[in-house]
Amino acid sequence: MAKDIEASGPEAGEFSAKDYTDPPPAPLIDAEELTKWSLYRAAIAEFVATLLFLYITVATVIGYKHQTDASASGPDAACGGVGVLGIAWAFGGMIFILVYCTAGISGGHINPAVTFGLFLARKVSLVRALLYIVAQCLGAICGVGLVKGFQSAYFVRYGGGANELSDGYSKGTGLAAEIIGTFVLVYTVFSATDPKRNARDSHVPVLAPLPIGFAVFMVHVATIPITGTGINPARSLGAAVIYNNDKAWDDQWIFWVGPLIGAAIAAAYHQYVLRASAAKLGSYRSNA
Repeated sequence: MAKDIEASGPEAGEFSAKDYTDPPPAPLIDAEELTKWSLYRAAIAEFVATLLFLYITVATVIGYKHQTDASASGPDAACGGVGVLGIAWAFGGMIFILVYCTAGISGGHINPAVTFGLFLARKVSLVRALLYIVAQCLGAICGVGLVKGFQSAYFVRYGGGANELSDGYSKGTGLAAEIIGTFVLVYTVFSATDPKRNARDSHVPVLAPLPIGFAVFMVHVATIPITGTGINPARSLGAAVIYNNDKAWDDQWIFWVGPLIGAAIAAAYHQYVLRASAAKLGSYRSNA
């Protein structure tokens, strides 16, 4: 374990230094977790949060498409609806709300890519990661199922909120958009929840959901025109399962491969570039 010494004043003379020790990595396979109610409570929280996330966001997408459909809403339809910015706010805002609600129970992942990145960084065990991913995917399917149940007249007509590669873009472009977008999100998650920063800045845990939600918003603004913005394999899978369209399934690999690669790069960058450098600096200070 690396131990860092944080200087609080000029040359550490004004205030006493703060000792910080990195928490130990999570075990790769922790079978004992399966006997603890806290694991299943966390998985239930991930299921419910992902269900609510998909229900609100997919309903927003379908509502927007209906409001801007001239055949359904009249000649002024183009000026109606929440717009692309409104859709982006729906995704970012719901992540902000749900991370805030579930962070103390499950960590507020709500995304298999986030869970995968945290697993690679040894923040969660393989057992917990797999259970979370299953819960997230089932929650996403149920959330989109609720939208179809409540808006059956419009669900299929307006694409079911499914992620598909837009016309005019190559699969390589779509894959790159998903990789970079997920990197932005997962990098933000690591930065906002870094325990080293939590030890130094007491306000960080309170504010963590805000930058995470804002990262989701910004990525949606940039990539909605390209892929509809996945950056969350559960979100893409849930819509594809309920919509069950050939193109949604043909493009589905992009919304798994891209986010998982982006999450892996973000985990490696934060853990082995940024945090490794910080650990070396702390070690240098302690030896000086």
